[in-house]
Amino acid sequence: MHPAARARCSKVQVGMSEPVLITGVAGFIGFSLARRLLEDGRSVIGVDSLNAYYDPALKEARVAVLRQFPHFAFHKLDLAERPATETLFRGERFGPVLHLAAQAGVRYSLDHPHAYLDANIAGFLNVLEGCRHRATPHLVFASSSSVYGANTKMPFSVHDNVDHPLSLYAASKKANELMAHAYSELYRLPATGLRFFTVYGPWGRPDMAMFIFTKAILAGAPIRLFNNGQMRRDFTYVDDIVEGVARLIDSPPAPNPDWKADRPDPSTSKAPWRLYNIGNNNPVEVNHVVDLLEQELGRKAVRTMVPMQPGDVPASWADVDDLARDFGFKPATPIEAGIRRFVAWYRDHYLTSRT
Repeated sequence: MHPAARARCSKVQVGMSEPVLITGVAGFIGFSLARRLLEDGRSVIGVDSLNAYYDPALKEARVAVLRQFPHFAFHKLDLAERPATETLFRGERFGPVLHLAAQAGVRYSLDHPHAYLDANIAGFLNVLEGCRHRATPHLVFASSSSVYGANTKMPFSVHDNVDHPLSLYAASKKANELMAHAYSELYRLPATGLRFFTVYGPWGRPDMAMFIFTKAILAGAPIRLFNNGQMRRDFTYVDDIVEGVARLIDSPPAPNPDWKADRPDPSTSKAPWRLYNIGNNNPVEVNHVVDLLEQELGRKAVRTMVPMQPGDVPASWADVDDLARDFGFKPATPIEAGIRRFVAWYRDHYLTSRT
């Protein structure tokens, strides 16, 4: 075990011994979080459908890593299937629930809208019902920076309204926040929503820009740069995401006694419900990301400049003041270091293993 993991493990307290349920455990963030918690000495029950939205072999490889830990259990199931989800919540013993399962992707939502209704709405409702009936001590669920939609005020703040989504994916994530609030209000279910900003790093998703660019540059294939590569994204290294989530798992939100119905704060409530951004708080132009990848890969990219696509936003930038205030943490991994680690993993996983 890594020395840092041993140090964290020594801090596990009484009351933190209950297993954690992680949905979407074979996904990028779910896998990374599960491995961190397992290294910390916590038990993890993982759930994933292992669908074919992207290469199932990568998902299976992630699960294979997690299976090396004796205190990991895996269930293959689709959360949109209500009987199977009800059986899971009735039959397993666990404490906090980290709901990371979702149908991701802004552009995919343009052509496959029903996938988002099934996974992001029906699946989340089944999780909420499970949490309600077993009195889950804390539900942490993934939202997205996409909810900011047409907002142009920068940086994006959880205290601003987000009522103008630009894609069905974004609308489904906003719906998740509202659904969780309703359950917090009605059933006092403590729930924390986390708006993730452009997560990247080792074991990343093949449908995301960092992965697509790396694969294309190595193959000498052209890459499409939307908005002529001038899109700015708050690229957030996966370990920073994991650290932020790990810090709040055992800290369920309390009702905000200062919340005012006539001047409502969108990020808090008189219910035990809370929203946070987790982002690097340092937007980077996509053209610069390609420059860095060229440096690490030792090859030039074939760049094709294309216009902005429907559903996209020109920039994202996370205000993380609330996260820093409440949990003493803000992401800070430089994009240069993060890309270096991603490329090293990509070479090892996709190139070294084939030679």
